[in-house]
Amino acid sequence: MILAFDIGGSRIKAGQYDGIRLVPLGETPTPTRDEAGFANAIAGFAAGRKLRGVAISIAGVVDPASGRGKVANIPAIDGMPLADLLGPKLGLPVLVLNDADCFALAEARQGAGRGYDNVFGVILGTGVGGGLVIGGHLVLGAGGYAGEWGHGPVLRGRHALACGCGQVGCVDMVGGARGLERLHLAETGVAQTSEAIIAGWQAGEVAATATVSLWRDLISGPLAMVLNVVGAGVVPVGGGLANATGLIDYLDAAVRRQVLRVTEAPLLVAAQCGPDAGMIGAAEAGWAAWA
Repeated sequence: MILAFDIGGSRIKAGQYDGIRLVPLGETPTPTRDEAGFANAIAGFAAGRKLRGVAISIAGVVDPASGRGKVANIPAIDGMPLADLLGPKLGLPVLVLNDADCFALAEARQGAGRGYDNVFGVILGTGVGGGLVIGGHLVLGAGGYAGEWGHGPVLRGRHALACGCGQVGCVDMVGGARGLERLHLAETGVAQTSEAIIAGWQAGEVAATATVSLWRDLISGPLAMVLNVVGAGVVPVGGGLANATGLIDYLDAAVRRQVLRVTEAPLLVAAQCGPDAGMIGAAEAGWAAWA
């Protein structure tokens, strides 16, 4: 068995994988400021199980060369080589991957990307994330940043905002739920939640429709360029915004008008693996590594 984890800033979810099916094992609060407590939380799920290894999906970027992770929402392990911390304690090999990468691999192997050689997984949640699978294999790239289409100075004009990564004009600042809210506030002077803005757009409300149209215009071009570069046959989309009825189809229509490939079939489609995608992707990566 593979013991798989999806680790966020508030909860640690665990599951057991046999190469075919993931069985959830429950969850526990994340000890965000206690290194020993964090390691003990992981070890608690491993106790008494016969395992090949432990595979972890985490909300942070892991450098494949050093194993060190940038995990801002869990200070206890930020900057640490997490596999080196946990491996000796568990007596098992440990694999740690970014959650967007795990999402992309899960969708490529078991979700909306099955049957496609190249899959680009997109997360439109609080912010923007992505992961890349080429020829059925997860691509991490130098520094572990492959697939991170949300960052880089690509936007210009008044919507080019300063980003936490240090750049100005990142898609991440306008593309996720918080970005949609920023756009609406800038355009209307009214602070609304992303849910309210989407509901207004779905109802045909003028201001909300203008905001969602602007959102689509700002992110569809950068996404189309990424798809030209990586040659993705399909783009599974997850995250909170992906659950809004009609929104992914609306974005897909704009993206398909801007890619070089001509296709009548959708490129952007709803992800299928659900809330366990992180664990599924981590488990698939672990299974491939230790089979």
